[in-house]
Formats: sequence, structure tokens, C-alpha cells
Amino acid sequence: MRGKLSIIAGRSNPILAASIAKAAGVELTACDVRRYSDGELGVEIRENVRGHDVFVVQSTSTPGNDHLMELLIIMDALRRASAERITAVLPYFGYSRQDRKTKPRVAITAKLVSDLIVSAGANRVLTMDLHAGQVMGFFNVPVDNLYARPVLLNYLKEQFEEDDLCIVSPDAGGVARARAYAKRLDASLAIIDKRRASPNEVTEMNVVGDVKDKKVIIVDDMVDTGGTLIKAADALLENGAKEVYACCTHAVLSGTAKERIPGSNIKRVVVSDTIYHGDLPGSNDWLERLTVAPLIGEAIRRINMDDSVSLLFGEEQH
Repeated sequence: MRGKLSIIAGRSNPILAASIAKAAGVELTACDVRRYSDGELGVEIRENVRGHDVFVVQSTSTPGNDHLMELLIIMDALRRASAERITAVLPYFGYSRQDRKTKPRVAITAKLVSDLIVSAGANRVLTMDLHAGQVMGFFNVPVDNLYARPVLLNYLKEQFEEDDLCIVSPDAGGVARARAYAKRLDASLAIIDKRRASPNEVTEMNVVGDVKDKKVIIVDDMVDTGGTLIKAADALLENGAKEVYACCTHAVLSGTAKERIPGSNIKRVVVSDTIYHGDLPGSNDWLERLTVAPLIGEAIRRINMDDSVSLLFGEEQH
């Protein structure tokens, strides 16, 4: 066992952080974050953390840059307060999509942000459903990438137990994820072949696989503007699908997504609570939010006790 377990919440997702602390069996450590008149952030850790094993819970969700800077400053404060070990808990790692050069003269921002997090004091990283697995290699410290799949699968099994299902990957890169869902739900598999004109703009979609007369679930790691999901739903219905649902770990819901998705052909979007949306009511006909707090809380407890995190998932990690 490491030092005394402490959990600190950034301001990106206070409800999830409180639930994680409860699941891990501790109270949140008091931390004040203030904004000065010129926009700069200041942090004060209100309790003694010398020799503690500290976990900082902060998603880099909107406003991403503010939340990222807040995370860095909190970790710097902890390092200067002589914390024994600092773990950055990123339920949603917002820069993970920019993980390679797709054209000349662009930044690999996922690597840049990874370096910033480590330089600020992170001794390890705990995150969930990274956009691409190789991002784990961008950190020069241990990384545990959790999967929301067990939580989401339990819901899907209850809701669609007797239905003829087809799991759909919205692109070629998500086939492994979709195949894992299809295997555990005893469902067929289809793929959307999409062509992009630019980021967040899809021009063409073709369905590869049989979706006729089936309830279809599009599985992805995140829903951002919703454009891909909406066009995919239209294409699936044109190919004979009975109903279209979506299942995504991270509900980014940027731009006009919260207005567009309810008016689309998607019956319901199932997401986790890695990203906080204070402007959405607790219940919606089109959005079902499931908590991953017990999963993250148990992972934190295991890391503190030097136990295996991968055993949380068993075969689910494959």
C-alpha cells in the first residue's frame, strides 16, 4: 500500500468526482480554485497531503484549455506540498484525437498535452476509453486506460435482451470496439464507410453489412457534434434498419448537438458521465447517462493498494 489515499476534484465534473471518492471510501480533499481578474487561475490545497497518494479527478472537457490548466496547477501545488505520488485521473482526455500528423505542418497535440501533464507532476495517469490506444505511449509514466464497456453492456443487455441486434462501427478505426460489443451481445456486426471533407464534416456514408429489419446500435468512443451519428442513422434506415440507437462513452455534445440529436432518427443515445453537462436535465427521452464512478473508484482503490487494475475487467479488456 502507498501513502494515505487522497482524492482532489477539479471543477470540470464535481458530481462525478464526489461519487468516485464515495466509491473509493474517502472524503474529497479540500481544494480552492480561484480566478483572478485577468483570467489567471490560482490553487490552494486546504489540507495536509505530505506523503499522501493523491488522485486528481479532472476531465479536459469544455472549456478544455481552462480545465487542462487547472489540472496542471493543482498537480504543481501537490508536488510542492510533498505529495508522495500524484495520479492524474482523466475520465475524458480531450486532446487524444490529435494523435498523429494527418497533413503537413500540424501539431500532435495529444503528445504535447501528455508531456505537460507529466512535467506538472503526474507520476501516473488513469483515464477511460482513449480515442486511440497508442496515446498511452505518449506518456512517460504508467497509464491505466479503463473501459466503460462493462457499465454500458449491462444496460444494453437489459434493454435489448430479446431483440435482433446489429452493432455498427461508425468507421474502420472502431471495428475492434464494435466487435467486442457484438460478441458479448450475441449480435451481428456492420461498418459505416465514411468519407470526410474536413474534421466534423462527413460527405458520404456507405453501410457494409446486413442491417435489414434489425435494431441497430452505433458504438463509438464519443459523440461530439453528432453529425456523424445523425448521418449514420439516416444511412442505416435507408438500408432497412428498424430502429437506430447510439452508445458512446464520452458525451462531448459540442456545437448544436443537444438540439440536433433529439430531432434526428436516433431513438436514444446511451453515454457515461465522464463529461458534465449542467444545462441538461437529469432525464431525457433521447439521452441515457450511466455512471462510471464505481468503476473509477475501485480502480483508484486498487492502484493505492498496489493491486491489479486489469482484473477489474477480466476478458472485457480484450
